[in-house]
Amino acid sequence: MNSSFTPEFVQDFYRLLEVRRSIRKFKADPIPREVLERVLAAAMQAPSGKNFQNWKFFVLTGTKRDAYVEMSKKTWTSIQPILEKQLKPSLYKFTERFFYTLGDAPVVVVCYSRKNPQEHPMTSIGSVYMAVENLNLACFAEGLGCCTMGAPLEIADEVNKFVGATEDLELLCAVVLGVPDHEPPKAPRQLEGRVEWLG
Repeated sequence: MNSSFTPEFVQDFYRLLEVRRSIRKFKADPIPREVLERVLAAAMQAPSGKNFQNWKFFVLTGTKRDAYVEMSKKTWTSIQPILEKQLKPSLYKFTERFFYTLGDAPVVVVCYSRKNPQEHPMTSIGSVYMAVENLNLACFAEGLGCCTMGAPLEIADEVNKFVGATEDLELLCAVVLGVPDHEPPKAPRQLEGRVEWLG
């Protein structure tokens, strides 16, 4: 098979996939607007069902980001009982702080799917999550870190009102991003039983 990319590029691409991990502690450094525009443009290069490109992103910085963090603290209440059983005590306390501060990330991107009667809801949701993965990878390519969070769904009505989402938008997740301030290990990939070959 011939590739239009150099072997070095292909190697770097697979390395990018391997080194990507969720970052939950960030430096206070502001992220230049042009960098944010690049990673969001990369997000919107994703494929989408019927090419509807049904994503919508609200980018929160400054005082809007600060207000969102205060609101998002409420999500810990519903998630806490699950994590208390699942995590070691030290990691549990670290995670609790993350939920209360969002790791001091200077930027929050709130991600929505635009509802469309011509598309199956699951396809619309999947299309946006492909864009979110592009956003994750672009952040790492730029030397940034990020963490995708489903926690905003716990307070969806408040989040919708906060960002001014219209009724045709469905909240899916938020991505917090910034300059990493720690190097967490990547959780081992669970490969057993995940792929089945037919034919």
